[in-house]
Amino acid sequence: MPKALTIDRVTEYLDALVPRRPSELQRMERVAKKTKFPIIGPAVGQLCYLLTRLTGAHRVFELGSGFGYSTAWFARGVKENGGGVVHHVVWDDDLSARARKHLAALQLDDVVRYAVGEAVDALRAADGEFDIIFNDIDKHQYPGSLPVIASKLRRGGLLITDNLLWSGRIFDTADRSRDTQGVRKLTTLVANSSDWTVSIVPVRDGVLVARRN
Repeated sequence: MPKALTIDRVTEYLDALVPRRPSELQRMERVAKKTKFPIIGPAVGQLCYLLTRLTGAHRVFELGSGFGYSTAWFARGVKENGGGVVHHVVWDDDLSARARKHLAALQLDDVVRYAVGEAVDALRAADGEFDIIFNDIDKHQYPGSLPVIASKLRRGGLLITDNLLWSGRIFDTADRSRDTQGVRKLTTLVANSSDWTVSIVPVRDGVLVARRN
């Protein structure tokens, strides 16, 4: 009998299919694993890179950028699209400094703009519209971020949001925590709105991909 299909087995399989990453990106993966720092991982990173290339994106804004792992995937795509800018926004100076070091080593920092502060406020204050907005902030903030995202994402642009399966907690009817409720509400808001065309890709912890109509 074949082994039961689980999220962990699917993730392991899909991660193994991702082409070999630069040594610095692999180093970031090892650091994240050792310190239990949440990153999107290779399979989701590859998805973000692919969507960046497919849309020809030149302007990307990240809501929640960590120490630059997801930024690297978007920046690679933007650079290969001919250049542009990826906004890396985090809540403290240490994470920003770590991201600068990693992205410089990857030779991607020339397309990255760094900021330290609250991510949604930074998006609200940003000039112009964006081709892609990536959302990975605290989950209870997901619903409140949507109007700002919609106002800053160009028509035809993509909203990519992480953790929509939320390690299965969304299926537990007894779980009424703020973060779980935030994931559920954002999913409902986007899925039931004519303003968005949406699919949830069940890679790793679930990735929402939504086109602004």
